[in-house]
Amino acid sequence: MEKFNKYRVKADQETAKKRAEVEERERKIKERREKEQKQLEEQEKREALEPKIKELTDEEAAEMMQQQKQKESSKTVAKAATQDVDVTKKDEEEEEDPQDAGKLKPNAGNGCDLPNYRWTQTLSDIEVRIPLPKAGLRSRDLTVDIQKNHLKVAVKNQLPAIIDDRLLHDVKKEESTWLLEDKQTVLITLEKVNKMEWWSRLVVSDPEINTKKINPEPSKLSDLDGETRGLVEKMMYDQRQKEMGLPTSEEQKKQDMMKKFMEQHPEMDFSKCKFS
Repeated sequence: MEKFNKYRVKADQETAKKRAEVEERERKIKERREKEQKQLEEQEKREALEPKIKELTDEEAAEMMQQQKQKESSKTVAKAATQDVDVTKKDEEEEEDPQDAGKLKPNAGNGCDLPNYRWTQTLSDIEVRIPLPKAGLRSRDLTVDIQKNHLKVAVKNQLPAIIDDRLLHDVKKEESTWLLEDKQTVLITLEKVNKMEWWSRLVVSDPEINTKKINPEPSKLSDLDGETRGLVEKMMYDQRQKEMGLPTSEEQKKQDMMKKFMEQHPEMDFSKCKFS
Protein backbone atom coordinates (compact mmCIF):
# COMPACT_ATOMS: atom_id res chain seq x y z
CA MET A 1 0.00 0.00 0.00
CA GLU A 2 2.93 2.35 0.69
CA LYS A 3 4.30 1.79 -2.82
CA PHE A 4 0.82 2.01 -4.29
CA ASN A 5 0.17 5.36 -2.57
CA LYS A 6 3.62 6.59 -3.57
CA TYR A 7 3.17 5.91 -7.29
CA ARG A 8 -0.46 6.93 -7.25
CA VAL A 9 0.49 10.39 -5.97
CA LYS A 10 3.27 10.57 -8.55
CA ALA A 11 0.90 9.68 -11.39
CA ASP A 12 -1.67 12.22 -10.24
CA GLN A 13 1.02 14.90 -9.97
CA GLU A 14 2.33 14.18 -13.49
CA THR A 15 -1.19 14.34 -14.94
CA ALA A 16 -1.94 17.60 -13.11
CA LYS A 17 1.41 19.06 -14.20
CA LYS A 18 0.75 18.23 -17.85
CA ARG A 19 -2.74 19.73 -17.70
CA ALA A 20 -1.41 22.87 -15.97
CA GLU A 21 1.28 23.32 -18.66
CA VAL A 22 -1.29 23.17 -21.44
CA GLU A 23 -3.61 25.59 -19.62
CA GLU A 24 -0.72 27.99 -18.93
CA ARG A 25 0.34 27.89 -22.58
CA GLU A 26 -3.19 28.63 -23.74
CA ARG A 27 -3.49 31.48 -21.21
CA LYS A 28 -0.28 33.12 -22.41
CA ILE A 29 -1.35 32.86 -26.04
CA LYS A 30 -4.73 34.39 -25.17
CA GLU A 31 -3.07 37.28 -23.30
CA ARG A 32 -0.66 37.88 -26.18
CA ARG A 33 -3.50 37.96 -28.68
CA GLU A 34 -5.52 40.37 -26.55
CA LYS A 35 -2.49 42.65 -26.14
CA GLU A 36 -1.79 42.66 -29.87
CA GLN A 37 -5.45 43.31 -30.64
CA LYS A 38 -5.50 46.23 -28.19
CA GLN A 39 -2.33 47.69 -29.71
CA LEU A 40 -3.78 47.33 -33.19
CA GLU A 41 -7.00 49.07 -32.19
CA GLU A 42 -5.08 51.93 -30.55
CA GLN A 43 -2.93 52.33 -33.62
CA GLU A 44 -5.98 52.39 -35.87
CA LYS A 45 -7.51 55.10 -33.68
CA ARG A 46 -4.33 57.17 -33.89
CA GLU A 47 -4.15 56.74 -37.64
CA ALA A 48 -7.78 57.81 -37.98
CA LEU A 49 -7.02 61.06 -36.15
CA GLU A 50 -3.90 61.82 -38.15
CA PRO A 51 -3.95 63.52 -41.57
CA LYS A 52 -4.27 61.15 -44.51
CA ILE A 53 -1.03 62.37 -46.04
CA LYS A 54 1.93 63.12 -43.79
CA GLU A 55 5.52 63.72 -44.70
CA LEU A 56 7.89 61.59 -42.64
CA THR A 57 11.42 62.32 -41.62
CA ASP A 58 14.10 59.70 -42.19
CA GLU A 59 14.08 58.82 -38.48
CA GLU A 60 10.28 58.38 -38.44
CA ALA A 61 10.38 56.22 -41.58
CA ALA A 62 13.05 53.98 -40.06
CA GLU A 63 11.05 53.66 -36.83
CA MET A 64 7.88 52.76 -38.76
CA MET A 65 9.74 50.04 -40.68
CA GLN A 66 11.08 48.63 -37.41
CA GLN A 67 7.58 48.58 -35.86
CA GLN A 68 6.19 46.84 -38.94
CA LYS A 69 8.86 44.15 -38.72
CA GLN A 70 8.15 43.62 -35.01
CA LYS A 71 4.42 43.35 -35.71
CA GLU A 72 4.96 40.74 -38.41
CA SER A 73 7.35 38.84 -36.13
CA SER A 74 4.78 38.84 -33.30
CA LYS A 75 2.09 37.52 -35.63
CA THR A 76 4.42 34.71 -36.77
CA VAL A 77 5.21 33.73 -33.16
CA ALA A 78 1.52 33.80 -32.17
CA LYS A 79 0.60 31.66 -35.17
CA ALA A 80 3.33 29.14 -34.35
CA ALA A 81 2.21 28.98 -30.71
CA THR A 82 -1.40 28.44 -31.77
CA GLN A 83 -0.35 25.60 -34.06
CA ASP A 84 1.65 24.10 -31.15
CA VAL A 85 -1.43 24.11 -28.91
CA ASP A 86 -3.55 22.59 -31.69
CA VAL A 87 -0.97 19.84 -32.20
CA THR A 88 -0.91 19.15 -28.45
CA LYS A 89 -4.70 18.83 -28.33
CA LYS A 90 -4.67 16.64 -31.43
CA ASP A 91 -2.00 14.36 -29.90
CA GLU A 92 -4.11 13.99 -26.74
CA GLU A 93 -7.12 13.04 -28.84
CA GLU A 94 -5.08 10.57 -30.88
CA GLU A 95 -3.93 8.81 -27.70
CA GLU A 96 -7.29 7.08 -27.56
CA ASP A 97 -7.03 3.35 -28.15
CA PRO A 98 -8.17 2.41 -31.71
CA GLN A 99 -10.18 -0.44 -30.15
CA ASP A 100 -12.35 2.19 -28.42
CA ALA A 101 -13.27 3.95 -31.66
CA GLY A 102 -17.04 4.22 -32.05
CA LYS A 103 -17.78 3.53 -28.40
CA LEU A 104 -20.10 5.93 -26.57
CA LYS A 105 -18.99 8.22 -23.76
CA PRO A 106 -20.55 7.17 -20.42
CA ASN A 107 -23.28 9.37 -18.98
CA ALA A 108 -22.92 11.11 -15.60
CA GLY A 109 -23.85 7.85 -13.88
CA ASN A 110 -21.22 5.80 -15.74
CA GLY A 111 -23.89 4.13 -17.86
CA CYS A 112 -25.77 5.06 -21.01
CA ASP A 113 -28.84 7.06 -22.06
CA LEU A 114 -30.85 5.12 -24.65
CA PRO A 115 -34.13 5.93 -26.43
CA ASN A 116 -36.27 3.61 -24.26
CA TYR A 117 -34.37 3.62 -20.98
CA ARG A 118 -31.40 4.94 -19.02
CA TRP A 119 -28.99 2.88 -16.96
CA THR A 120 -26.28 3.85 -14.48
CA GLN A 121 -23.82 1.82 -12.44
CA THR A 122 -21.43 1.59 -9.53
CA LEU A 123 -19.00 -1.29 -9.01
CA SER A 124 -21.61 -3.09 -6.93
CA ASP A 125 -24.93 -2.54 -8.73
CA ILE A 126 -26.82 -1.20 -11.74
CA GLU A 127 -29.92 1.00 -11.84
CA VAL A 128 -32.24 0.99 -14.84
CA ARG A 129 -34.95 3.65 -15.28
CA ILE A 130 -37.61 2.96 -17.87
CA PRO A 131 -40.26 5.62 -18.66
CA LEU A 132 -43.57 3.88 -19.37
CA PRO A 133 -45.28 4.48 -22.73
CA LYS A 134 -48.39 5.80 -20.94
CA ALA A 135 -49.18 7.12 -17.47
CA GLY A 136 -51.48 5.47 -14.98
CA LEU A 137 -50.17 1.93 -15.33
CA ARG A 138 -49.94 -0.25 -12.25
CA SER A 139 -47.54 -3.02 -11.27
CA ARG A 140 -50.02 -5.71 -12.35
CA ASP A 141 -50.04 -4.20 -15.85
CA LEU A 142 -46.32 -4.92 -16.23
CA THR A 143 -44.11 -7.96 -16.77
CA VAL A 144 -40.69 -7.59 -15.13
CA ASP A 145 -38.63 -10.78 -15.15
CA ILE A 146 -35.11 -10.64 -13.68
CA GLN A 147 -33.00 -13.74 -14.22
CA LYS A 148 -29.33 -14.41 -13.54
CA ASN A 149 -28.32 -13.46 -17.07
CA HIS A 150 -31.54 -12.20 -18.69
CA LEU A 151 -33.87 -9.23 -18.27
CA LYS A 152 -37.38 -8.73 -19.62
CA VAL A 153 -39.55 -5.65 -19.13
CA ALA A 154 -42.85 -5.28 -20.98
CA VAL A 155 -46.38 -3.91 -20.75
CA LYS A 156 -48.79 -6.86 -20.72
CA ASN A 157 -50.57 -7.53 -24.02
CA GLN A 158 -48.32 -5.00 -25.77
CA LEU A 159 -45.53 -5.83 -28.21
CA PRO A 160 -42.65 -5.46 -28.56
CA ALA A 161 -41.19 -5.70 -25.08
CA ILE A 162 -39.23 -2.68 -23.84
CA ILE A 163 -36.30 -4.95 -22.89
CA ASP A 164 -36.02 -8.66 -23.62
CA ASP A 165 -32.39 -9.68 -23.93
CA ARG A 166 -29.42 -11.37 -22.29
CA LEU A 167 -27.53 -9.31 -19.70
CA LEU A 168 -23.87 -8.58 -20.38
CA HIS A 169 -22.82 -10.26 -17.10
CA ASP A 170 -24.48 -12.25 -14.34
CA VAL A 171 -26.46 -10.62 -11.52
CA LYS A 172 -27.71 -11.86 -8.15
CA LYS A 173 -31.35 -12.60 -8.88
CA GLU A 174 -32.39 -12.83 -5.21
CA GLU A 175 -30.90 -9.41 -4.36
CA SER A 176 -32.19 -7.59 -7.46
CA THR A 177 -35.45 -5.65 -7.18
CA TRP A 178 -37.86 -3.44 -9.11
CA LEU A 179 -40.60 -0.94 -8.28
CA LEU A 180 -42.98 1.47 -10.02
CA GLU A 181 -42.33 5.17 -9.36
CA ASP A 182 -45.32 7.55 -9.63
CA LYS A 183 -46.99 5.13 -12.07
CA GLN A 184 -44.68 6.54 -14.75
CA THR A 185 -41.23 4.97 -14.35
CA VAL A 186 -39.99 1.44 -13.68
CA LEU A 187 -36.91 1.46 -11.45
CA ILE A 188 -34.83 -1.74 -11.53
CA THR A 189 -31.84 -2.39 -9.27
CA LEU A 190 -29.52 -5.21 -10.33
CA GLU A 191 -26.91 -6.53 -7.89
CA LYS A 192 -23.69 -7.46 -9.70
CA VAL A 193 -22.03 -10.81 -9.09
CA ASN A 194 -18.58 -9.44 -10.00
CA LYS A 195 -18.09 -6.21 -8.05
CA MET A 196 -14.70 -5.51 -9.62
CA GLU A 197 -15.93 -4.95 -13.16
CA TRP A 198 -17.51 -2.04 -15.06
CA TRP A 199 -20.19 -3.01 -17.57
CA SER A 200 -19.79 -1.65 -21.10
CA ARG A 201 -23.50 -2.26 -21.85
CA LEU A 202 -26.63 -3.42 -20.04
CA VAL A 203 -27.77 -6.11 -22.49
CA VAL A 204 -25.81 -7.58 -25.36
CA SER A 205 -27.78 -5.71 -28.04
CA ASP A 206 -27.06 -2.26 -26.53
CA PRO A 207 -24.39 0.06 -27.97
CA GLU A 208 -21.11 -0.19 -26.08
CA ILE A 209 -19.70 2.55 -23.84
CA ASN A 210 -16.00 3.27 -23.31
CA THR A 211 -15.31 1.99 -19.78
CA LYS A 212 -11.89 3.72 -19.80
CA LYS A 213 -13.72 7.05 -19.56
CA ILE A 214 -15.71 6.03 -16.49
CA ASN A 215 -15.14 8.41 -13.58
CA PRO A 216 -16.21 6.83 -10.28
CA GLU A 217 -16.97 9.28 -7.46
CA PRO A 218 -14.41 9.10 -4.63
CA SER A 219 -17.28 9.12 -2.14
CA LYS A 220 -18.42 5.75 -3.46
CA LEU A 221 -15.11 4.16 -2.45
CA SER A 222 -15.75 5.04 1.19
CA ASP A 223 -18.80 2.75 1.11
CA LEU A 224 -16.58 -0.30 0.48
CA ASP A 225 -14.82 -2.37 3.10
CA GLY A 226 -11.07 -1.96 3.53
CA GLU A 227 -9.99 -4.94 1.43
CA THR A 228 -12.39 -4.22 -1.46
CA ARG A 229 -11.52 -0.54 -1.41
CA GLY A 230 -7.82 -1.38 -1.67
CA LEU A 231 -8.45 -3.62 -4.66
CA VAL A 232 -10.59 -0.97 -6.38
CA GLU A 233 -7.99 1.76 -5.82
CA LYS A 234 -5.27 -0.57 -7.14
CA MET A 235 -7.35 -1.28 -10.26
CA MET A 236 -7.93 2.44 -10.86
CA TYR A 237 -4.23 3.18 -10.34
CA ASP A 238 -3.17 0.43 -12.77
CA GLN A 239 -5.62 1.75 -15.36
CA ARG A 240 -4.20 5.28 -15.12
CA GLN A 241 -0.64 3.91 -15.35
CA LYS A 242 -1.48 1.97 -18.53
CA GLU A 243 -3.06 5.04 -20.12
CA MET A 244 0.16 6.99 -19.47
CA GLY A 245 2.40 4.15 -20.68
CA LEU A 246 3.82 3.57 -17.17
CA PRO A 247 4.24 0.28 -15.28
CA THR A 248 1.33 -1.06 -13.22
CA SER A 249 1.74 -1.75 -9.51
CA GLU A 250 2.56 -5.42 -10.19
CA GLU A 251 5.06 -4.53 -12.94
CA GLN A 252 6.68 -1.94 -10.68
CA LYS A 253 6.92 -4.49 -7.88
CA LYS A 254 8.71 -6.93 -10.20
CA GLN A 255 11.08 -4.20 -11.39
CA ASP A 256 11.91 -3.24 -7.79
CA MET A 257 12.57 -6.87 -6.86
CA MET A 258 14.82 -7.33 -9.90
CA LYS A 259 16.70 -4.12 -9.16
CA LYS A 260 17.28 -5.21 -5.56
CA PHE A 261 18.48 -8.63 -6.72
CA MET A 262 20.91 -7.04 -9.19
CA GLU A 263 22.29 -4.76 -6.47
CA GLN A 264 22.84 -7.75 -4.19
CA HIS A 265 24.70 -9.65 -6.93
CA PRO A 266 27.02 -7.18 -8.71
CA GLU A 267 29.21 -10.08 -9.86
CA MET A 268 26.47 -11.30 -12.23
CA ASP A 269 26.11 -9.96 -15.78
CA PHE A 270 22.53 -9.01 -16.64
CA SER A 271 23.34 -7.10 -19.85
CA LYS A 272 22.01 -9.85 -22.14
CA CYS A 273 18.98 -10.71 -20.03
CA LYS A 274 15.51 -10.00 -21.33
CA PHE A 275 12.88 -9.17 -18.74
CA SER A 276 9.14 -9.39 -19.36
